[in-house]
Amino acid sequence: MIKLILKKGRDESLRRFHPWVFSGAVAQIQGNPKEGDLVAVYDAEGNYLAAGHYQVGSIAVRILSFFGDPQSPSFWTDAIARASAERLAVGLPSKDTNCFRLVHGEGDGLPGLIIDWYDGVCVMQAHSVGMFRSKNRICQALQNVFGEDLKAVYDKSSGTAPFKAGLELVDGFIYRAPGFDSPETEVLENGHRFIVNWTDGQKTGFFLDQRENRYMVGRYAQGRNVLNLFCYTGGFSVYALAGGAIHVDSVDSSARAMAMTDRNIALGGFSDKHDSLCCDAIDYLAGVPEGKYDLIIVDPPAFAKHRGVLKNALRAYQRLNAAAISRVAPGGLVFTFSCSQVVDRTSFGELVFSAAAQTGRSVRILARLGQGADHPISIYHPEGEYLKGLLLYVE
Repeated sequence: MIKLILKKGRDESLRRFHPWVFSGAVAQIQGNPKEGDLVAVYDAEGNYLAAGHYQVGSIAVRILSFFGDPQSPSFWTDAIARASAERLAVGLPSKDTNCFRLVHGEGDGLPGLIIDWYDGVCVMQAHSVGMFRSKNRICQALQNVFGEDLKAVYDKSSGTAPFKAGLELVDGFIYRAPGFDSPETEVLENGHRFIVNWTDGQKTGFFLDQRENRYMVGRYAQGRNVLNLFCYTGGFSVYALAGGAIHVDSVDSSARAMAMTDRNIALGGFSDKHDSLCCDAIDYLAGVPEGKYDLIIVDPPAFAKHRGVLKNALRAYQRLNAAAISRVAPGGLVFTFSCSQVVDRTSFGELVFSAAAQTGRSVRILARLGQGADHPISIYHPEGEYLKGLLLYVE
């Protein structure tokens, strides 16, 4: 491997097992690595520290191993097996849940790689050139670990891998068991049925990180009129209806998402208690009469994907939350979330506080919410905690 040598005193984060090497910490590169190549990282005194994928940008290396050899023939199989063992340790899969995140980037020691498991179909997204170039070895590792239980591996990296790297970013199957040829499948999550389409859907087809929060919505929905904003394919709506909601209105600006919501609602037999509204969620909320809903779910897309737009994003989150808090019925609940990685938990709490104060209503925090256990956060990489949420009680 090509050697990358750090500046003196810039090795502390690696010694604490943080998985990124920033370009400003690099003193010298002995060679001319291409983006995605494996490089070995050394401190200024020549001591080996780690190995990982080289990339162009502020993050110069994403670390794959602090101790082992990423070039080992068993590296990828061992890494996938460890990730699978962790999911088994938290009860995934189970008799009533057969979809979950199998690999969660830095949280599983594989920065730049996402793999979601949908009842034997693995949908992979590479967020780095190194991971994209490793996709066939990753696919083989999945076959080694899961054997006949693996139905297919679908690469959906066209929207995530760096487009300037000159890669052939065409989504498609890189493995299919004999006879398998489908763009979607039906899965179970906590006993609820959902259709997941990985070719046309957002991300890998379903927002698996909200599984535990959907379960909580189901617990609190009984006897309530529910509004699910930014509903995508209706996950929260299905749980609310199964939990005994009187009626659920699902709102999303995507006609394709609303069509999938209707299919998922029909799978549960809840169509008579549900309405789909294809419109802008923020505009819809602005016109909602106060008190119409006594449970509102606010789960918007990431308003801030980088720090350059953080200030505007925080204002947008605040306005959205103020509107929800002001309109929910007395004694109502608001489930509110942010999936923007650059909005940390403290900032999110402060913006919701400001939104509540703006309404003048009495608001209590009943629970602090986050991503499920299949989206682990490395203790050495706190940036991996991207999903923040609060359950609010509004008088």
